[in-house]
Amino acid sequence: MLFASMLIKLASQSSNTNIWLDILEFVVAFLSFFGFVLTSAIILILAERKIMAYMQDRVGPVHTGPWGLLQTVADVGKLLMKEDVHVGQADKTLFILAPSVFLGPVIAAFAVLPLSPYVGIPGTALATGIVYYVAMSSIDVVGVIMAGWSSNNKYSLIGGLRSAAQMISYELPLVLALVGVIMLTSILANSGLGTIAVRDIMTFQATSAYPGKGLGLFDFIFQGFTPWAWFFLQQPLMLIIYYICGLAETNRPPFDLPEAESELVAGYLTEYSGMRWGLFYLGEYGNMTIVSAIAAFLFLGGFSGPGVAFLTGLNNGGWGLLGNLLAVGYFVIKVYLLCFVFIWVRSTLPRLRADQLMQFAWLILIPVTLFNIVVTALIYLVMNALGSPNWLFQIVLGIVNFAMLVGFIYIVGRATTATTRRAQAPAIRAQRRASAAGQLPERAGAGVVGGGQK
Repeated sequence: MLFASMLIKLASQSSNTNIWLDILEFVVAFLSFFGFVLTSAIILILAERKIMAYMQDRVGPVHTGPWGLLQTVADVGKLLMKEDVHVGQADKTLFILAPSVFLGPVIAAFAVLPLSPYVGIPGTALATGIVYYVAMSSIDVVGVIMAGWSSNNKYSLIGGLRSAAQMISYELPLVLALVGVIMLTSILANSGLGTIAVRDIMTFQATSAYPGKGLGLFDFIFQGFTPWAWFFLQQPLMLIIYYICGLAETNRPPFDLPEAESELVAGYLTEYSGMRWGLFYLGEYGNMTIVSAIAAFLFLGGFSGPGVAFLTGLNNGGWGLLGNLLAVGYFVIKVYLLCFVFIWVRSTLPRLRADQLMQFAWLILIPVTLFNIVVTALIYLVMNALGSPNWLFQIVLGIVNFAMLVGFIYIVGRATTATTRRAQAPAIRAQRRASAAGQLPERAGAGVVGGGQK
């Protein structure tokens, strides 16, 4: 499908105006993105099982297909054949629509993300791409609330409300983390006007100055691909905070309180079964993909890589097609590497308590992102007044931001220790009182049981 989209793009470029080719290009590109989301979810589910098994010294799926590679395909077939059970007293209209409301914005968010220079639907040229993405990422909250409310189940309702509070809270630091990137585009632009278009932000991370310019090999490697100018090196703290907020937005561990089995059974999903449950599951992994894709474009240069800009700039159909295939490969690699971090975090960190989760967003993430905006502006004002070039400003900003990242890790560690001690304080005081009385309650109970047995 991607290959067909590239061929149609080449044909539409050779002909000046052909509305049917434009329509066909849109349809094929849309199906490519839709298929990418579905395929990515299936791949990520299998990868999560395999990677977590490896990290936990287990085997993982091995029986269905060679090396268990068809296990996820079998699971999809099982979900399609399962009976769709409805709760008797549920609001059936909202109950049926909730999965679509949850999944729809995930697919719609890809409208502003090009997979390569040739593969993209018309939304990729949208000048307000970041605003569009933030708007789409906010709509899935409605689907979660609809699912919890319409299920006529107190556990589902509590899970839906808890999830809505979590997702809305972490939406604020997520947006503020992107402000630092937008400020960089404004500072680096010669006109002083930045951009919030995803494709343009990727372009700002490619500089025309690189070693060996004019030589064939160096032009092939570094034309359009200058990783030392990626915004990750200038705003590493904002990438970390954006990624943390992405974990919370997708309800992934350690922010999976809406589905905390020990308290809420399965949260807002309790009454769902069959493919409707599968749509929510698909939306979770689709959110993983879109969060990783946005991070790749805003911080890691998007689909740029060795040979992409050089081959597509030759204005030759064959070489341009090869350059676009390379671009798709680089983009998919970056997205899946970031998705690997999702799985790594799930295998490593325990679930947060509800109080820790909300305090982390409101008392740490939001102040830190606001502080980063102020620091970025102050550094630019000072260095601009001294007449420093942009490259020196980028180096100084990167050093300061890495120092802030170290401070952020220290603050999070201290806050985690303090909140844990505060939560354990009542149990510790009760244990001390029992110890002062001469006998622990547990040992007293054990003694009575033992006495009765004797």
